[in-house]
Amino acid sequence: MADDFDLIAELREDAGKGASRRLRREGKVPAILYGGGRPPRNLAFDQNKVIQQLENESFYSSVLNVKVGDKEQAVILKDLQRHPARRQILHMDLQRIREHEVIRMNVPIHILNGDIAVGVKQGGGSVSRLMTDVEVVCLPRNLPEYLEIDITDLELDEMRYISDLPLPEGVEIPVLAQGEEANRPIVSIHIIKEVVIEEEEEGLEEAVAAGEVPVAGEEAEEGGEGPADDESKED
Repeated sequence: MADDFDLIAELREDAGKGASRRLRREGKVPAILYGGGRPPRNLAFDQNKVIQQLENESFYSSVLNVKVGDKEQAVILKDLQRHPARRQILHMDLQRIREHEVIRMNVPIHILNGDIAVGVKQGGGSVSRLMTDVEVVCLPRNLPEYLEIDITDLELDEMRYISDLPLPEGVEIPVLAQGEEANRPIVSIHIIKEVVIEEEEEGLEEAVAAGEVPVAGEEAEEGGEGPADDESKED
């Protein structure tokens, strides 16, 4: 099971965009807590402390302990909204969990020994990560911090798929129940081919010099039509 994290929360009675903007100006993160057979509650967290916790990858796939006064609630992070330009969290969605109820959670995929894989050391290929995380279903106590796969023996032009991920006891990947077409590749080793753009540009320049490709604007000058005629029509 992943590490636990503690978050100190404040209850807030106000809601709406205006209230959320005020909280952000005060250095707080508006949030909502729902699920567990109980009504949703509006919360607020300290912005700096949340950002500090988010620097740990485990935060996204761990059971979080939300403390409000002398009460604690086990939750998981279901959604996170970030500001597009500033280092700021705009909103968090948290879901209550129960010890004996399964949860769905996206956990990171760690690739091991990519630098010494057969396809890299002997084949001269490069490792391409095709998936960064995968959804799992399990009880809270079985929630893994991450899933890892060793690709030491992965050869050139080979892939490893979701079904190749070793799973801890009590953990399942629901997408695999959808059939083989849902068994997506997660990592591969291929030779990265270089595309020489310069040759194409040189070929285009030679064609223009030979008169095989018209220069932009020539057709308009020869035909007597161009932007000026369009503007006169608009007038």
